[in-house]
Amino acid sequence: MPTVSVGLFAAILAFSAPAFAQDAAGAAPAPAAPPLASVLPPNAPPTFADLAEKQLDAVVFISTTQAPPQGGPQTGPRGPELPGFPPGSPFEEFFREFRDRQRGQPQQQQQQAPRPTAALGSGFIIDPAGFVVTNSHVVSEASEISVTLHDGTKLPAKLVGVDGPTDLAVLKVDSKKPLVSAPWGDSEALRVGDWVVAIGNPFGLGGSVTAGILSARQRDIQQGPYDDYLQTDASINRGNSGGPLYNLNGEVIGINTAIYSPTGGSVGIGFAIPSSVARPVIEQLRDHGQVRRGWLGVQVQSVTPDIAESLGMQEPAGALVTSVSPEGPAGKGGVRQGDVITRFNGESIEHMRELPRVVAATKIGSAVPLELVREGKAETLTVTVGELEPQEQVALSGASGAPRPETTVDTKQVLGLTLSQLTPGLRDSFSINPDVEGVVVTEVGDASAASERGIEAGDVIVEAGQEPVKTPEDLNRLVDDARSQGRKTVLMLLSRDGDLRYVPMPIEDRKG
Repeated sequence: MPTVSVGLFAAILAFSAPAFAQDAAGAAPAPAAPPLASVLPPNAPPTFADLAEKQLDAVVFISTTQAPPQGGPQTGPRGPELPGFPPGSPFEEFFREFRDRQRGQPQQQQQQAPRPTAALGSGFIIDPAGFVVTNSHVVSEASEISVTLHDGTKLPAKLVGVDGPTDLAVLKVDSKKPLVSAPWGDSEALRVGDWVVAIGNPFGLGGSVTAGILSARQRDIQQGPYDDYLQTDASINRGNSGGPLYNLNGEVIGINTAIYSPTGGSVGIGFAIPSSVARPVIEQLRDHGQVRRGWLGVQVQSVTPDIAESLGMQEPAGALVTSVSPEGPAGKGGVRQGDVITRFNGESIEHMRELPRVVAATKIGSAVPLELVREGKAETLTVTVGELEPQEQVALSGASGAPRPETTVDTKQVLGLTLSQLTPGLRDSFSINPDVEGVVVTEVGDASAASERGIEAGDVIVEAGQEPVKTPEDLNRLVDDARSQGRKTVLMLLSRDGDLRYVPMPIEDRKG
């Protein structure tokens, strides 16, 4: 508070000093300061009050309870009950610490019966019948869920459905009085720089309204395969999760989900799920309790400028197919490893991460056109979209470096890589699957181009220039072929722990 007062006083002095000097010299008084409205951006709304007044009743405070740890209650004196602050709010924490100090015991030494843990978040009503939208991480693992309306009415809520990949959930409440619902808006019509308004329950302070602009679109924050977040500088904090992000028409164009914050509080970088992504998912959850998604049966990676050059493409665009499930829709439709998918069902695929979203949103069982580039030529195939089955996520541990082989093997140096044919001993040493064929990397030169591109000992080079590699001599020959054709890079297909990826390797002037 002292810092704010001094800063404000200094600002007042700085603003008034020129006028004071002119008066002292007998000059005419300085002209009056321009009205506040003149320093606002052009066409800025003078107030967001009308929007807030209409939408506050549609935004709710969500609290959840998780079962306490198993075990019998612990004995110990109980202090006075806390005032009725929202669970998880800073006020609740402050008064708990105050009570513990009054009892003369450190908080960590209290011996009390285990209590259920509580979490809080935000949500909004999408249907007067009582359907409420929030984030799945707000209600995950909850044994009880309650929804508190803006007027303080608290209602028990039932979980209708959750979707982990998009972090969305739908709840249902029964109310004796009519409920106000929020209308959907079109997030695709929003432009970077447009005003947005967030309403939610930060730190348990329900009904908080903040405003800002749309800072960016299509953010990938590595939360899932369908990342397509809106970024905003409207203040979003803990407890805002699941709350709505509005356009100036009072329509929901996003669902506040995450923040980037090294401090734990808002630093002006918040992320919201766009309504174009959220609405179809929410409608499926409300109607069926689960989400059905289209499936193509391929693994893809981004097309970098180096990869584009290796494939003879003019621009780095599309999704490069690294593997194809033979029995999947793509495999049955004729898609091959090394193809670059450029359009799917009439929609252009400029970036790799666009393909999973487009496929997921396509009607299951529909036959759609798929455009691709194969060996420099454009082709069009027809694929019948399948259904993506829920699969258990398996955490893969990062490799800490494969062990060096104990037996002596014949090796060859190519592009800074020490290579050898696959032998039973090398398969055991590097834990290479029996069905993987190619040449194995036994050593990577320090500060080499291969090291910079993440190639490691134990990687298996399966292809180069989209041709199979069986021996180190094969790779050396394919590198020479690419060099004679004026290529700057050669595209290599690598296998690591059963996963395939393409790596563009620069062709050096001399063999390594």
